Amino acid sequence: MNILEKVVQKVLGDQQNIRLIKELLQTLYTSLCNLVQGVGKSVLVGNINFWVPRMETILDWQQQLNNIQITRPAGKGMTLPDLPLCLQLNILQRLTDGRDIVCLGQVSSDLQVLSEDRLLWKKLCQYHFTERQIRKRLIMSDKGHLDWKKMYFKLVRCYPRREQYGDTLQFCRHCHILSWKGTEHPCTANNPESCLVSLSPQDFINLFRF
Repeated sequence: MNILEKVVQKVLGDQQNIRLIKELLQTLYTSLCNLVQGVGKSVLVGNINFWVPRMETILDWQQQLNNIQITRPAGKGMTLPDLPLCLQLNILQRLTDGRDIVCLGQVSSDLQVLSEDRLLWKKLCQYHFTERQIRKRLIMSDKGHLDWKKMYFKLVRCYPRREQYGDTLQFCRHCHILSWKGTEHPCTANNPESCLVSLSPQDFINLFRF
């Protein structure tokens, strides 16, 4: 709870990653509700009166996050709607989460039009999913075209999306050393690059399984 409080205060101050922390708190609250309802049969530690105030605290945090009003920095500067439409679309194509595209489309009528671009959703589907997965979840629009937007959200429910990380660990199969991608370690192999394997967070956890 102390860690969560620090995270919430950070989000309230920076006004960034709001949706992520809201989803985290909602998942936690739902889990606690299920544990409290099953008291006596669950692994919930402590008296129920110990957890109820914490659940109320989570609700209070959620309310504070819902009340956030995004403030624009002082001074006049160029904003996203000031850019040419082609550049705005180019920025949308850099987003890897369809929910972000939908939210961005709610900002203005111009962005709403761009957020419905068929090519945008097609590229997003092809980025996260294989051709075989896409062929199994084809959806046609009323006009007889593939509805890539609906297909994306259907595919998300059926398959995991492509994982994306700002920085990753790499594992050397020759000398069994972990290092950050882009850094060097004193490898004795003839071709060190061929020995490196990128690790996702789950791959890193799997290293400690016996």
